[in-house]
Amino acid sequence: MSSAAAPTLPLPGDPPGGRRAVRIWGIGVAVYFVAIIFRTSLGVAGLDAADRFDVNASALSTFSILQLLVYAGMQIPVGLMVDRLGTKRVLTLGAVLFTLGQLGFALSPSYGTALASRALLGCGDAMTFISVLRLGSRWFPARRGPLISQVAALFGMAGNLISTLVIARALHGFGWTTTFVGSSLAGVVVLVLLLLFLKDHPEGYEPPPVQHAGGTYVRKQIAAAWREPGTRLGMWVHFTTQFPAMVFLLLWGMPFLVEDQGLGRGTAGELLTLVVLSNMTLGLVYGQIIARHQTARVPLALGTVGTTAALWAAAVFHPGDHAPMWLLVVLCLVLGACGPASMIGFDFSRPANPPERQGTASGIVNMGGFVASMTTLLAVGVLLDATGDNYRVAFSSVFFLEALGIAQILRLRVKAARREREYHVVSRVEAVHVPA
Repeated sequence: MSSAAAPTLPLPGDPPGGRRAVRIWGIGVAVYFVAIIFRTSLGVAGLDAADRFDVNASALSTFSILQLLVYAGMQIPVGLMVDRLGTKRVLTLGAVLFTLGQLGFALSPSYGTALASRALLGCGDAMTFISVLRLGSRWFPARRGPLISQVAALFGMAGNLISTLVIARALHGFGWTTTFVGSSLAGVVVLVLLLLFLKDHPEGYEPPPVQHAGGTYVRKQIAAAWREPGTRLGMWVHFTTQFPAMVFLLLWGMPFLVEDQGLGRGTAGELLTLVVLSNMTLGLVYGQIIARHQTARVPLALGTVGTTAALWAAAVFHPGDHAPMWLLVVLCLVLGACGPASMIGFDFSRPANPPERQGTASGIVNMGGFVASMTTLLAVGVLLDATGDNYRVAFSSVFFLEALGIAQILRLRVKAARREREYHVVSRVEAVHVPA
């Protein structure tokens, strides 16, 4: 039976949502929106960065790899911080760090200082999405969770759209320093907004106090979240679905389209924009489907992975010098589904963990896709240098990680479904005994 037949009354303790919830949550989403602009700005500036710092493909990929290494490594610590300190404090620290990182990148005189700035940016960026997920769970009813996650991701992709449309044009019109310094001002704006208006939760919906015991608390939080099959399944879904589009948008899409496919930078930028627009459209579709039919989660995730792999292979291994434009367009449309599919991972971890462990569980899930992205970014850069810019060989690295992820999803899906059914039975029994 689909979840559409389940009761729609709020669970005990559910926040009410409403317009005020939308306004407060919107501030958190705005912080995430700016973080994505900063994160993806290198994707349209990769060729400019290679010229500015006089580096090869491997060194260029190090920018994104280091940024994602910091991001992935921070996910579990950030999840613990959110559970312990609350959303506002963590988001504030994140906004300060990613703004300083963007400003430092603008003013860096050397490759080394630019690397340090991207690491700082990655650290601040790491604190945003988990905080926004936690903010949504504190202000909206649980049944809205899938849609809230997809809408948050949609606004994140809007930040990517700003990178492809605005940052790319500003680089050619105003130059490196002016573009990146100017963009860093957006970080200052959202920092002021969250300091003045953000609240962790509605009045009367304070989370229960959590007993913290140093390292013991950390170990227990991580171990308890990891024991849940839904957390592990969510991580592997995120791992398998997110990284092809991330690799394409974050760094290697523009060089592939320009250097390997022979397109102009303007046309290549339009194709990257198409990925973002497709993501934003499909995010709403995926969110509505999953909110109504929980059983669609695994088929949607695996279907997205399979379609992405087929189109990736068709474009990269097309006979002749270049793939036809229609095929590149279809590839970009399908890559747009990778982001919405990765959000399905959180829809496995959310019902598997209690509210006081949501940040930690979300951190574990979110780490998956960024570990895969980081690994592939490195592999593509190394293989391009080793093969003389052979994109067919370099882009084949995508298939190895997809195969690993599919195997893990198939292994864990039954355990997670069984555990989720047990959780729902217990929750309904408890709800029946809650006094009116």
